[in-house]
Amino acid sequence: MKTVYDYVKEFKHKYPMSIAWRIKANSKVVDKFVNPDEKVIYAFAAQKCHSSLDIFSTAVIALTDKRIIIGRKRVLFGYFIDSITPDMFNDLKVLSNIIWGKVYIDTAKEFVTLSNIDKRALDDIETAISSYMLEKKKLYPSRDNNKN
Repeated sequence: MKTVYDYVKEFKHKYPMSIAWRIKANSKVVDKFVNPDEKVIYAFAAQKCHSSLDIFSTAVIALTDKRIIIGRKRVLFGYFIDSITPDMFNDLKVLSNIIWGKVYIDTAKEFVTLSNIDKRALDDIETAISSYMLEKKKLYPSRDNNKN
């Protein structure tokens, strides 16, 4: 069974222009929060920040069969973890610039910006997240259906 680090290593090999540091440490944080009944489908690394100039906020993003997990290891001790379930997911926006791109994930409670991603990777990321979320959103009743 592949670890999150194996998926991110493949991603970095395929898209070397993506800026990512300490992916092994960040991957271990995500691995810690993948439940035994979850399966990792896709994983990549990006900067979890708004500015393209901030290159020290690397996060590992893993798409499992139940949610999206975003993990960052702090330099000295501790970590940050975010979890986005399909019922909280609203929209996905992709922005491509000259060298890098950004992915914006809109949720019910926050707006997540992932930046400094190799622009050739944007199609893969968008396809992986959008197709998964569309499939899972069908399982949740929509607000329009509840009004009838």
